Amino acid sequence: MIEIKQIKDNGFGFSLKAENGGNLLNSVPFANKDEIKRTVRRLTNIDDTRNIFERKTNHEGKFLFNVKDENGKLIGHSELYTSEAGMENGIKNVINRISHISNSGNL
Repeated sequence: MIEIKQIKDNGFGFSLKAENGGNLLNSVPFANKDEIKRTVRRLTNIDDTRNIFERKTNHEGKFLFNVKDENGKLIGHSELYTSEAGMENGIKNVINRISHISNSGNL
Protein backbone atom coordinates (compact mmCIF):
# COMPACT_ATOMS: atom_id res chain seq x y z
CA MET A 1 0.00 0.00 0.00
CA ILE A 2 1.12 3.53 -0.69
CA GLU A 3 -0.07 6.04 1.86
CA ILE A 4 -0.10 9.70 0.75
CA LYS A 5 -0.20 12.35 3.44
CA GLN A 6 0.17 16.10 3.79
CA ILE A 7 3.44 17.18 5.41
CA LYS A 8 2.63 20.39 7.26
CA ASP A 9 3.50 23.32 4.97
CA ASN A 10 5.99 21.32 2.88
CA GLY A 11 3.47 19.73 0.52
CA PHE A 12 2.81 16.00 0.41
CA GLY A 13 4.73 12.80 1.00
CA PHE A 14 4.16 9.09 0.69
CA SER A 15 5.06 5.96 2.58
CA LEU A 16 5.40 2.57 0.97
CA LYS A 17 3.96 0.03 3.39
CA ALA A 18 4.67 -3.68 3.69
CA GLU A 19 1.73 -6.08 3.77
CA ASN A 20 2.02 -6.14 7.57
CA GLY A 21 1.78 -2.32 7.69
CA GLY A 22 5.44 -1.66 8.41
CA ASN A 23 7.24 1.18 6.65
CA LEU A 24 9.49 0.22 3.76
CA LEU A 25 10.15 3.68 2.31
CA ASN A 26 9.38 7.30 3.22
CA SER A 27 9.41 9.91 0.47
CA VAL A 28 10.87 13.36 0.35
CA PRO A 29 8.28 16.18 0.19
CA PHE A 30 6.47 16.71 -3.12
CA ALA A 31 4.58 19.81 -4.24
CA ASN A 32 1.29 17.97 -4.78
CA LYS A 33 -0.37 14.57 -4.98
CA ASP A 34 -0.16 14.44 -8.78
CA GLU A 35 3.65 14.70 -8.62
CA ILE A 36 3.68 11.80 -6.14
CA LYS A 37 1.48 9.68 -8.40
CA ARG A 38 3.72 10.35 -11.43
CA THR A 39 6.82 9.46 -9.40
CA VAL A 40 5.31 6.25 -8.04
CA ARG A 41 4.19 5.19 -11.53
CA ARG A 42 7.77 5.61 -12.75
CA LEU A 43 8.88 3.19 -10.02
CA THR A 44 6.91 0.31 -11.52
CA ASN A 45 10.00 -0.97 -13.36
CA ILE A 46 12.15 -0.72 -10.26
CA ASP A 47 15.03 -3.14 -9.87
CA ASP A 48 18.46 -3.17 -8.32
CA THR A 49 20.38 -3.03 -11.61
CA ARG A 50 19.68 0.61 -12.47
CA ASN A 51 21.65 2.06 -9.53
CA ILE A 52 18.63 3.79 -8.05
CA PHE A 53 19.37 2.37 -4.60
CA GLU A 54 22.05 4.28 -2.74
CA ARG A 55 23.33 2.21 0.17
CA LYS A 56 24.61 4.15 3.18
CA THR A 57 25.84 3.76 6.73
CA ASN A 58 25.11 6.49 9.28
CA HIS A 59 27.49 7.78 11.96
CA GLU A 60 26.13 5.21 14.45
CA GLY A 61 26.92 2.28 12.16
CA LYS A 62 23.28 1.69 11.13
CA PHE A 63 22.45 0.88 7.52
CA LEU A 64 19.93 2.63 5.27
CA PHE A 65 19.25 3.24 1.62
CA ASN A 66 17.99 6.07 -0.50
CA VAL A 67 15.93 5.62 -3.65
CA LYS A 68 16.64 7.94 -6.55
CA ASP A 69 14.92 8.32 -9.90
CA GLU A 70 16.61 7.72 -13.25
CA ASN A 71 17.96 11.30 -13.17
CA GLY A 72 19.50 10.93 -9.72
CA LYS A 73 16.83 12.94 -7.89
CA LEU A 74 16.13 11.69 -4.37
CA ILE A 75 12.69 10.11 -4.02
CA GLY A 76 12.82 8.63 -0.55
CA HIS A 77 14.73 6.83 2.15
CA SER A 78 14.44 3.68 4.20
CA GLU A 79 14.24 3.08 7.89
CA LEU A 80 17.46 2.23 9.73
CA TYR A 81 18.72 -1.35 9.76
CA THR A 82 21.10 -2.96 12.24
CA SER A 83 22.82 -5.09 9.58
CA GLU A 84 23.80 -4.84 5.95
CA ALA A 85 21.86 -8.04 5.27
CA GLY A 86 18.75 -6.43 6.77
CA MET A 87 19.19 -3.42 4.49
CA GLU A 88 19.57 -5.67 1.42
CA ASN A 89 16.42 -7.50 2.45
CA GLY A 90 14.67 -4.11 2.76
CA ILE A 91 15.67 -3.27 -0.81
CA LYS A 92 14.27 -6.59 -2.04
CA ASN A 93 11.06 -5.91 -0.13
CA VAL A 94 10.69 -2.48 -1.77
CA ILE A 95 11.19 -4.00 -5.23
CA ASN A 96 8.70 -6.80 -4.53
CA ARG A 97 6.11 -4.48 -2.95
CA ILE A 98 6.19 -1.97 -5.83
CA SER A 99 5.89 -4.86 -8.28
CA HIS A 100 2.95 -6.34 -6.36
CA ILE A 101 1.16 -2.98 -6.12
CA SER A 102 1.68 -2.19 -9.83
CA ASN A 103 0.47 -5.66 -10.88
CA SER A 104 -2.68 -5.23 -8.80
CA GLY A 105 -3.42 -1.89 -10.50
CA ASN A 106 -3.28 0.14 -7.31
CA LEU A 107 -0.74 2.74 -8.50
